[in-house]
Amino acid sequence: MPVVLITGGTGTVGKLLTEMLLQKGYEVSILTRNGGKASSTVRYFSWDPGKNYIDPAAIASADFIVHLAGAGVADQRWTKKRKQEIAGSRTKSSALIVSALSRVPNKVQCVVSASAIGWYGPDPAGTSNTAVAPKGFDESAPAYPDFLGETCRLWEAGITPVTQLGKRLVILRTGIVLSNEAGAFAQFRKPLQFKIAAILGSGRQMISWIHVDDLCNQYIYAMEHPQMAGVYNAVAPNPVNNQTLILKLAKKCRRGFYIPVYVPAFVLKAVLGEMSIEVLKSATVCADKISAAGFSFQYPTIDLAIDRLVP
Repeated sequence: MPVVLITGGTGTVGKLLTEMLLQKGYEVSILTRNGGKASSTVRYFSWDPGKNYIDPAAIASADFIVHLAGAGVADQRWTKKRKQEIAGSRTKSSALIVSALSRVPNKVQCVVSASAIGWYGPDPAGTSNTAVAPKGFDESAPAYPDFLGETCRLWEAGITPVTQLGKRLVILRTGIVLSNEAGAFAQFRKPLQFKIAAILGSGRQMISWIHVDDLCNQYIYAMEHPQMAGVYNAVAPNPVNNQTLILKLAKKCRRGFYIPVYVPAFVLKAVLGEMSIEVLKSATVCADKISAAGFSFQYPTIDLAIDRLVP
């Protein structure tokens, strides 16, 4: 069976994607700084983008590469050092993949790389005051000139040279991933332990989200469908505003009494610093292109996604 080489394979998305690929009969290899791990189902290979090292055997054995690696954007405050780590982890790892593919004889057919909807700026004024907004940004929109926009631009530019090596490239600009394991959804649920539905800022900012199962299926779909190439927005077709998401989640989790509490923007700015800009930003992103490519969402609405995540 084909071999899929995954960078960032130990993260939330990478672990689930590995499970799905194994269930479909693929062989999976994972690049890690702690190479040499033993597993009956997965092979591990060493790499270190900071030192420009990758085990050539990892590249030589792969049929597909899924590139997920990158320091967590929301894991720490955005100090100058952390911002350099966020951007550098993406550009250095992308450059290493391109370099390895150019040096090591290989049979890689396709590279599917993560990117993020941080590429886009805020919605135009007046479009973020309804529960469900218009279609929003498509893939042709330019990168927004802020930290995340520039990081995404460099990230995508770093992996694009694989096309000059004759490899098909698919880039998935990923929205807010809804998963119980980690990320924003897990944070949204925390206050509900205390019966508090914490609505961020005004609550009117649009969230372009995707269920983690749909995201992993999109990676597999991109691998398996040669007609796919270029950039696609990896978001569900029905974005919602923060207030709608939080109240639907509260209703499902609490099944009874809860208190809606608006967390003011100034509090978020004090706690999160510059990162609060992204938390409060309204970004409506369009899923039409990936739908037109034939991908079918299991969880196209927030109700279906929450029902899956909160039985």
